[in-house]
Amino acid sequence: MTTAAHGTTPSAGNSRNAHDTHSTHSAHSTHNTDDAVFLRLGTATLYEASKLDCFLPPRIRPVWPGAAVVGRALPVSTAPADNLPLHLALEQAEPGDVLVVDGRRESCGYWGEVLTAAARARGVLGLVIDGGVRDVDQLRARGFPVFSSAIAVRTTVKDDVGTVGTPIVLGGVTVGRGDLVVADSDGVVVIPSAAVETVRAGGLAREAAETGYLSRIDKGELTLDIYGFRPAGTD
Repeated sequence: MTTAAHGTTPSAGNSRNAHDTHSTHSAHSTHNTDDAVFLRLGTATLYEASKLDCFLPPRIRPVWPGAAVVGRALPVSTAPADNLPLHLALEQAEPGDVLVVDGRRESCGYWGEVLTAAARARGVLGLVIDGGVRDVDQLRARGFPVFSSAIAVRTTVKDDVGTVGTPIVLGGVTVGRGDLVVADSDGVVVIPSAAVETVRAGGLAREAAETGYLSRIDKGELTLDIYGFRPAGTD
């Protein structure tokens, strides 16, 4: 949702606007009342409830503490060290989108403050990229959630249009336009759009069950007994 300008464009680190600073650490679309529920449930609960291999590679981590986002996926793929597709993606992006980018695991600055400001202006909620970003202090100050596999200052070129909106595969997970993206301190999950309601219901049920488990633990019960893990004959 934010993109940093590199290469022949002005350095993203040269632009500062105090009025663009955001105090919140999470982003969600204002038109979907379920977004707060997905953020509360979190990626671990949603993954377990989904029964799907829907988690992105664990090398993709939040670039600043407390970052979290939920929104619709806009998949993007790039040539190595080429961020032109990120600029093109902002033209197609709609409010509530999260850019999910296959950056070929390249450790370069695909994204920074300038693209972040541009993404905010388009209503983009965040960025998930298997590649590098920079201007981390500015991204944090703006409250723009970014999850990447690297932080790197190395520049990019702008030669290849890549793809925007076409499904991509990251770590064996197919990401299609409109799939649900949830990202927090534990990682990133992408839930197919057709499965969202089922996963939501399963996540709420799991949350309720775990609340009960925690209450029983507070009363002195052991997890061996709560989960039925105790081996036979060891009572």
